[in-house]
Amino acid sequence: MSRADLSLWRIFRIPLLLVALSLTGLIGALLDNGLWDGLGAALLAATLVIATAAWVRRRRSRSH
Repeated sequence: MSRADLSLWRIFRIPLLLVALSLTGLIGALLDNGLWDGLGAALLAATLVIATAAWVRRRRSRSH
């Protein structure tokens, strides 16, 4: 990857997505019960799944 490929958007798009998912999940779970609790938990779990998948992918690419 060349330096030209390292725009701010390419660097921060996944972290911004994780922040948006986390904040939506946290705020939604705090505002209302029922559906929002489940949705909030799902969004928070999604951030963990995405981060773990990225970590595993990076570890695999380094080992090959």
